[in-house]
Amino acid sequence: MNKTVQDLTAGTAGGIAQVLVGQPFDIVKVRMQTSAKGTYTGMMDCAGQIFKNEGPLAFYKGTLTPLLGIGVCVSIQFGVLEYTKRYFGQRNRANGTGGSDGMTLGAGQLFTAGVLAGIANGVVSGPVEHIRIRLQTQSDKNRVYNGPFDAMKKIYAAHGIAGIYKGQVATLIREASGYGIYFLTYEKLVQWEMAKKGIRRDQISAANAVLYGAAAGYALWAIIYPIDVIKSRMQTDGFSPATGQKYKSTMDCVRTVWRAEGVPAFTRGLGPTLIRSPFANGATFLGFELANRALNSWSAS
Repeated sequence: MNKTVQDLTAGTAGGIAQVLVGQPFDIVKVRMQTSAKGTYTGMMDCAGQIFKNEGPLAFYKGTLTPLLGIGVCVSIQFGVLEYTKRYFGQRNRANGTGGSDGMTLGAGQLFTAGVLAGIANGVVSGPVEHIRIRLQTQSDKNRVYNGPFDAMKKIYAAHGIAGIYKGQVATLIREASGYGIYFLTYEKLVQWEMAKKGIRRDQISAANAVLYGAAAGYALWAIIYPIDVIKSRMQTDGFSPATGQKYKSTMDCVRTVWRAEGVPAFTRGLGPTLIRSPFANGATFLGFELANRALNSWSAS
């Protein structure tokens, strides 16, 4: 099997695992990020209100979009990451660095590979998350959109491609910075265990893949959470002054939120994110690693 196709396939498996594990936490995070101050007293109050008013299936509201879209996004992430790692590995071999096979990449190389993976991912994740957030935050009693495809059709008809990509500046900043740290953390932990135990990558236990993915997830959110808040605010804002638009631009959103709500606004919803992170990101890397091993075995047979 072509290596890039294999990376994309394994990445899709990781993305599906991420969505199924993380979606209930994500809807609580988005509701807390985008609600008016004082709507919820905390994470449990938010989850309780969702359960009471909308039922248990509400925690998977808007799941179809991320299940399809995030699968593609994570596929792109890992496809670009692994391609860039191979590129740096070839350069290392030519320069006589990076170990016997050149694939022991430096921190700068891994960070760069992560940044490129994040930017490529952001082209798809921006509209996917925009549609998901619109569905997650609409009221069941006053529905505007009857599912992801209806939302895309209505937004595109009214506002064009710019409407679909609303909040894209914040998305690209978040993805580039976050995934640089994310993949750097994971890959360095993998390198550390391989060097310490003298083992191959495919000999790392599933439990450690989950553990390293969880650590990478915490590193990711430590960097990007305030940016994610701004992205969510932008993607739930009106499309024009006539439809309740509050923010003229990304920077205007930052200034407005800062003046009106201060520092706490940039950390609202952090609780469910930190609880979600080890499960969702551990599942992502476990899904990728196990799928990769299965595909390697299949190709070798």
